[in-house]
Amino acid sequence: MQYDDVLRAVTPDIYERMKEAVETGRWPDGQKLTESQRENAMEIVMVYQARRLNQTDHFSIDSKGELVFKTKGDLRRELRDRAGLPSDDAEIARFPLNKDSDAEAS
Repeated sequence: MQYDDVLRAVTPDIYERMKEAVETGRWPDGQKLTESQRENAMEIVMVYQARRLNQTDHFSIDSKGELVFKTKGDLRRELRDRAGLPSDDAEIARFPLNKDSDAEAS
């Protein structure tokens, strides 16, 4: 497969349709992908991600053609940053869990 020739023809809309087809196993019109269609579409999606998109998302292909894999901690930090929540080390409050110590403190 000549990747450069194929990438010239792939628009962002076509990329999204192929990505969805690979994820669901069906074309947008509902027809099921054959195994060879799925393999080819997956290959095009991966090459498009590597060469056109500068992705750092979990389980995407980076510009070097390598799979981006993030730990659970990396994903949590990224989601907190996106939501504007405080980081893991920012403690807001601490409360004792033992009810006996609550009674002694009063």
